[in-house]
Amino acid sequence: MNSLELWIRVAAIAGSLLGFIGGMAGTYFSIKNTNSPRERSFIIKSSVVCWIAILIFLGLILTLPNPWRYLMWIPYSILLPLGITIVNRKQQVIRQEELQKKV
Repeated sequence: MNSLELWIRVAAIAGSLLGFIGGMAGTYFSIKNTNSPRERSFIIKSSVVCWIAILIFLGLILTLPNPWRYLMWIPYSILLPLGITIVNRKQQVIRQEELQKKV
């Protein structure tokens, strides 16, 4: 293994760790910034589903042969933003309903 290969591996590991830490921080603060037990429960469930989906995606990317591993990016790039939008809208509905209960 030459020095370029070593640096590529170090960069890949460091990037993966930073991505994982960023995901954990985002999950933590999403849960922490909820306003009610119902909203917190929804965000925890949504976070678990998202983490499982991303882990399945990564597992498929690492195990599928070419060209299937590249084709996995198509549903991922559609479903991830769509899922985020759906979760955000549902969270806003929960917050509005909780506000209506207080009034």
